[in-house]
Amino acid sequence: MDVTGKTRVLGIIGWPVAHSLSPLMQNAALEAMGLDWVYVPFAVREEELARAVTGLRALGVAGFNVTIPHKTAIIPLLDRITPEARLMGAVNTVKRDGDELVGHNTDGPGFIRSLGEDLGFDPAGKRILILGAGGAARAAVASLAQAGAAAVVVANRSVAKGEELVEAFRGSFGGTQFAVMSLDMPLINAEAQNFDLIVNTTSVGMGGTAFEGLDVTRMKPAASVYDMVYAPWETPLLAEATRAGLRCANGIGMLVAQGECALAIWTGTEPPSGVMRRRILAVLER
Repeated sequence: MDVTGKTRVLGIIGWPVAHSLSPLMQNAALEAMGLDWVYVPFAVREEELARAVTGLRALGVAGFNVTIPHKTAIIPLLDRITPEARLMGAVNTVKRDGDELVGHNTDGPGFIRSLGEDLGFDPAGKRILILGAGGAARAAVASLAQAGAAAVVVANRSVAKGEELVEAFRGSFGGTQFAVMSLDMPLINAEAQNFDLIVNTTSVGMGGTAFEGLDVTRMKPAASVYDMVYAPWETPLLAEATRAGLRCANGIGMLVAQGECALAIWTGTEPPSGVMRRRILAVLER
């Protein structure tokens, strides 16, 4: 890929950002699409976010992804955000529209697409348990309710934080029941048979850490487990789910799907299917 004075620039801002796989998969897709665009990482500290956005605006960058810890803090720095981003209270994709910077959120759509593609799971009418109550959990709860889930239960160490999360959605989705419970494994095990899907939105699983005491064998045989963690490829939670004969998947599908959605927003064209996933797998399987 030759970078010239005509090359359009995309990127990702976050801190840290050196570990991000987005440049690999986005540049692979841009090349496959034959576009004279390039995607680069920008390491931006929290205290430098406002200056960074001003700089990206001045430089004419066509768009950029937003990752931890800027997904919420960036909102007041943008000219407008989409209704979906406002609902989720977070922005992970910014597109230049004329002189304006517009915030989008593709995490929710990416999550739902991954559930369908990787698990064959349709949330409509289902009961789902979310582990955690952070930003990733918020996107999951909102997108599952939009998709018609019958019930979404958030399990978190801080029950108050879980209540704060679901309270934001109770008035918007009358067809979905919301509840909160403590991230207490005996309690979760006792309720496990009532869920069609368990989703881990926490960092538990990274570095081989595990939810000590969680017994997924208590789930119904047709249930599924989704872990947003994808490094390691098979977390202890997924290993347990596999041994229990449950359908399960890691977060690679969500990473790819949200990236494909973002690229479509920036370019106006759907990227070729499979290119991003193959590029990431080529790196992770080394």
